[in-house]
Amino acid sequence: MHPSQIIVLATPVFFLLIAIEALVGWRRKRITMRWDDAMSSIGAGMLSQVSGLLTGAIFVGIYVACYEHWAIWHLPDNSLWVWGVALVFYDFLYYWEHRLGHEMAVLWAAHAVHHQSEDYNLTTALRQTSSGWIGGWIFFVPMAVLGFSPLVFAVVGLIDLLYQYWVHTQQIGRLGWFDRWFCAPSNHRVHHAVNEVYLDRNYGGILIIWDRMFGSFQEELDEQPCVYGTRDALQSWNPVIANWQVYARLIRKTRIVPGLANKLRVWFKAAHWMPEGMEPPKVEYDPYARPLYAPEVSRGRLVVAVLLFVAMLGVATVLLWNAHLMSLWELAGGTLLVASGLSGVAWLTENRAAPAPVTAAA
Repeated sequence: MHPSQIIVLATPVFFLLIAIEALVGWRRKRITMRWDDAMSSIGAGMLSQVSGLLTGAIFVGIYVACYEHWAIWHLPDNSLWVWGVALVFYDFLYYWEHRLGHEMAVLWAAHAVHHQSEDYNLTTALRQTSSGWIGGWIFFVPMAVLGFSPLVFAVVGLIDLLYQYWVHTQQIGRLGWFDRWFCAPSNHRVHHAVNEVYLDRNYGGILIIWDRMFGSFQEELDEQPCVYGTRDALQSWNPVIANWQVYARLIRKTRIVPGLANKLRVWFKAAHWMPEGMEPPKVEYDPYARPLYAPEVSRGRLVVAVLLFVAMLGVATVLLWNAHLMSLWELAGGTLLVASGLSGVAWLTENRAAPAPVTAAA
């Protein structure tokens, strides 16, 4: 079975769990999901998957090449200990990929997409970048060099990714001892929060022990309810803009800073780094005072947006299921169609002529 077909088969399960979460929130009178934000997050995931049909081969090709030419030995696929060690080792490498994804601007430009939703629910888990392939492969080369086969690497990577789906919810509270060892909803809520005390914490994928070992752990605090999103708020439902926003900001910054060394530092320092003397004035950040992006739209526009969104979901499903039978040009055309359709959904739900911000709830 082609890897993209696995995503198609898993999608109904994702949507069922989203529906259950929404029902639980409705019964508890704790709604954590909005139609427009949910479509934006799922749309970013759709775009990530279909564009991955074009770029995924780069990641896989590099891993296979490293395994075939540089591997110290080839570990057997039929040994349970190989799979167990591979999963733990992958999670360890993922921790550093994730951490550097917050600490280095060029990596944050890709990872920021996942954080841009100002809601936090299971649709947020599907909100994935379309450009993670640019630098993400570097962190997993050690697995190839140590001899973990491409099959083992792909499977444990999928397990690590799927595990993280369920932790993107506000409907599950603290889990006692489990929170001390594993990435759980409480721990991951902290990771997505923009409160000063939570900023850039809790990077673990399956295990949270990496954060405890390397000083990046922060417990969720009752007196500090999490506020979600990014400090440079996206202010758009468009997944194309979401993927391009940080890159555009870095390009503008590169143009204005003096000297080649500084221009390089723009990309490899933290995302808000500026040369000495060009730093913006420090402003105290109050997450509870910032407005949520919540433009008002008519019921008619929302209905049309939902219908167009469903149509794009159908197109993406066809692309993912038949990817192995399609030419590169057909895949590129399909990806462009999905991107254009999702941009149309965003245009219908943004109604930029009449934005109506609301205050983030504490």
